[in-house]
Amino acid sequence: MTSANGLICFTNCLLPLEDGSLVEKDLWIDERRGIVLDAQRTFFLRKERPDKIIDLGGNILSPGLIDIQINGAYGFDFSVYEGDDEAYREGMKRVALNIVETGVTSLVPTIITQEKSLYPKLLNLLRPFSMPNSANLLGWHSEGPFIQMAKRGAHAPPFIIPAPDRLQSFEEVYGAENLAVNEDWVMESEQVGVRIITAAPEIEGVMDTLTELTNRGIVFSIGHSIATTDIATSAVIHGARLITHLFNAMPQLHHRDPSIIGLIGASPHLSSAFTPIATVPGSPASPVSRNASIRLSHGGKAHSEAFDDHETPPQTPVDARHKTISTETIAQKLSQSKSSRPELHLEKGQVADMAFERPFYEMIVDGIHSHPNSVRLAYGAYPEGCILITDAMKILDPHLQDGVHEWRDGKKFVKEGDKLYLEGTDTLAGSVVTLDKCVRNFSRFTGCSLGEAIRCATYNPAKCLGIENRKGTLRPGADADLVVLDRKGQPVSTWVKGKQVWTKN
Repeated sequence: MTSANGLICFTNCLLPLEDGSLVEKDLWIDERRGIVLDAQRTFFLRKERPDKIIDLGGNILSPGLIDIQINGAYGFDFSVYEGDDEAYREGMKRVALNIVETGVTSLVPTIITQEKSLYPKLLNLLRPFSMPNSANLLGWHSEGPFIQMAKRGAHAPPFIIPAPDRLQSFEEVYGAENLAVNEDWVMESEQVGVRIITAAPEIEGVMDTLTELTNRGIVFSIGHSIATTDIATSAVIHGARLITHLFNAMPQLHHRDPSIIGLIGASPHLSSAFTPIATVPGSPASPVSRNASIRLSHGGKAHSEAFDDHETPPQTPVDARHKTISTETIAQKLSQSKSSRPELHLEKGQVADMAFERPFYEMIVDGIHSHPNSVRLAYGAYPEGCILITDAMKILDPHLQDGVHEWRDGKKFVKEGDKLYLEGTDTLAGSVVTLDKCVRNFSRFTGCSLGEAIRCATYNPAKCLGIENRKGTLRPGADADLVVLDRKGQPVSTWVKGKQVWTKN
């Protein structure tokens, strides 16, 4: 039943704030406009109180969860197109309608490396859309094809390519119309759908394209890469804003060259911490690891789309045409950035402010893709940048029973709880965990509060995408996309644009 004046008050509830704290406070929304309200301003200007009061019994009223990397769910795979546009759209709708039961109100459909001719069709179909009773599809995340062969995971080798013509190479693959400038976030508009591109900055032409992609409002994410620390840092200075599924499909942490993972613990005195970039005669700008004899492979036998299925080469391959930013340029850029403290300071317990802005980083917190200790280490290093994702495959469905199920290309996989592997092998076939469970796992693995864990699946991903005024927050004027969670983090009901779209009972 709707409210007579369109105003709803949620009371007797805990609200997660953007800093991760939980406060006992009422929340007013306007269900007609589908937005969160400033209660005092509404009362004094409209001289009205909400006609509808909802007592949440002490539960948590959170912004709806946001999954920025999800490959499919409920039997539909975003990467599989069989020539039928309507069938594909129906699959998208099925995901959007059903995923609200996991507390997700917004998602970024992700496609892995494709045959080149498929990209324009898929990306056009994956433009933003929503229905009145479904989660919002915010646009697409393309993982590949400009990735490192040695860290390809389940990406098909024939389709992995360099970008010799820089931006033109990207436009030839994705379609120039799909990379157009996107200045404003307007959900209802016919805007282009690009949100995130995952690529390896050491691949030919990628670094030279990064700034232009960033200037067009695209989130560049470092992933499926063997970039050294210097190259990874150069990518961030050029505009990279995210790391794709931290720990997976990248070199593992080494104390002399922490590579991509090291970005989350970047030193506040980064400019003086760098060692010169080695070069090869005839290729003055080509980066080479100073520790070329060190192997940074993950070891073990388990593999998946996010895992490595090849041993990591000892160094980033040398390419005479590849250019990376020099140590001197890094120092210059950092010196131009603001810094509020002298190089050394005396305040006990204080950490120096950083001129270098660390990127956000994704984590699959299913207890399989990353050990709980690794999750806690990353969060302890940089809590403000943590984003929880599922990286889920089409098998994601909380109602699906364990057993053998059809996958793709005639293969089958076995589901055992949250573990998914190819039949007859120990090869992981991706993730099947839901985002609400990632939140609960994250709180247990790290010891952080439930409010802090919620922040990593709401405000942080919204801020990474630059939409934190509309999504992932309870600010006045934000979309009233909400999920009610009990004190154990289990979804009770989900609301989209002020309308209840799912309830547990």
